[in-house]
Amino acid sequence: MRTHARRLGQRGEALACQALLERGAQIIARNVRTPYGELDIVARQGGVLVFVEVKARSRRTFGPPEESLTATKQAHLIASAQHYPGANEQLEADWRIDGVAIEFGPGGETARLEIIENAVRGDRPAAAQSVDA
Repeated sequence: MRTHARRLGQRGEALACQALLERGAQIIARNVRTPYGELDIVARQGGVLVFVEVKARSRRTFGPPEESLTATKQAHLIASAQHYPGANEQLEADWRIDGVAIEFGPGGETARLEIIENAVRGDRPAAAQSVDA
């Protein structure tokens, strides 16, 4: 991964963690590797495990960040979320996958940060809703 993209991703994840903490979530882990891919953030909100995929962009050349959650990426996130509880002694049955879309302005400022609850839906029925930062 290019250095700029890596720094952008790390900055985005830090901002996402801050926004999640402000909403009462507890951060359990970051950058968790599973046999199916990486989970950017694992958090707990109430009795629910929340797996968070962070997408950050500094320009819209390829569209808004949330559009990069392809069907393949969603399948990897679902498989990783299903794998995580058993592999980490987390017995909670309830979990969801949220997304955090972050756009940075030309000066590097945060132009938009949006938490999208239930951004990826597997076998967990739930209505997606977004929460603006």
